Amino acid sequence: GAGKSNLYRALRLLADTAQGRVVASLAREGGLPSTLWAGPEGFSRAVARGDHPVQGTTRAGPLRLQLGFAADDFGYAMDLGLPPKSLSAFSLDPEIKHEVLWSGERLRPSAVLAERRGGLAQALVANDRVTLSQHVPSWDSMLTHCADPRAAPEMIALRERIRAWRFYDQLRSDPDAGARRPQVGTRTVALGHDGTDLAAALQTIREIGETASLDAAVEDAFPGAVVEVTHAAGWFEVELRQHGLLRALKAAEWSDGTLRYLSWTAALLTPRPPELLVLNEPETSLHPDLHPALGRLILKAARSSQVIVVSHAPRLLAALHEYAGCQSLRLEKRLGETRLDQAEELDLPAWRWPVR
Repeated sequence: GAGKSNLYRALRLLADTAQGRVVASLAREGGLPSTLWAGPEGFSRAVARGDHPVQGTTRAGPLRLQLGFAADDFGYAMDLGLPPKSLSAFSLDPEIKHEVLWSGERLRPSAVLAERRGGLAQALVANDRVTLSQHVPSWDSMLTHCADPRAAPEMIALRERIRAWRFYDQLRSDPDAGARRPQVGTRTVALGHDGTDLAAALQTIREIGETASLDAAVEDAFPGAVVEVTHAAGWFEVELRQHGLLRALKAAEWSDGTLRYLSWTAALLTPRPPELLVLNEPETSLHPDLHPALGRLILKAARSSQVIVVSHAPRLLAALHEYAGCQSLRLEKRLGETRLDQAEELDLPAWRWPVR
């Protein structure tokens, strides 16, 4: 069962696959068992009605974690499972059992471009299967281990696409946050995941991005305020001038909400927008009055990127729905399992998992 946070983590794991660290990321989260559905494999009608308590049963299917996505041109899926028993100290690391890269939105045999089973990775070239590697490590993806520019150029294209995905869920606003202190500045076209390089990112937007959009975003949230970046000997610091105050306030003096909003401003007005931008609960620490302004920032970013927002905030969601193209998916709990609210089977996109 995937909840809102699990959806975010699943996308992060897919991105980690293209960086060659999906197994290490899983290990940090507690290993493969921590990702598995904690309920039974199925519910009887009596349990669903509440007539009987939920009881454990013997698992019939294999322990596996399946991750995948599809775009207009390419699709990709992977299957992770438990390794065979061995004397290795890493025996609890999950293994990548199966990977498939295909063209188009749906997986079908004729659309497969590259496939990996166990240690064998092959590509389809002129209707012939070409072996890319016979010894792909169980902890490594074929995207990083055997991307061949001649035999499998699509694999390189997909890998670089996934590596360009951008995630934000830990923009720091605590008293020790790096953004509150002067930092050595260099051109920063994408705000770091924790927001430490905020001053450099804002100055980059002023010099090679949209200065007018930056000023408008600050005005939208804090009427009469202006953001300034001071720099001396390569050290950058961001300040906020507000109407009625005789001096600018340094980042160390800002509230958590002010720092978070300006960090989101730097992230969403990036001069180099990614193909996919994923935001996990961006409303955290923000006063509800700032949610509409944040929503307008997200909508501006959505002109250049596909944006996925995981949120609990009604005012933020209402602001996003001002855009006709916004698609809202509501999740609900049923017996501990998270499902799409009011979604019928025919409403869901067509999808087939590869057979191990």
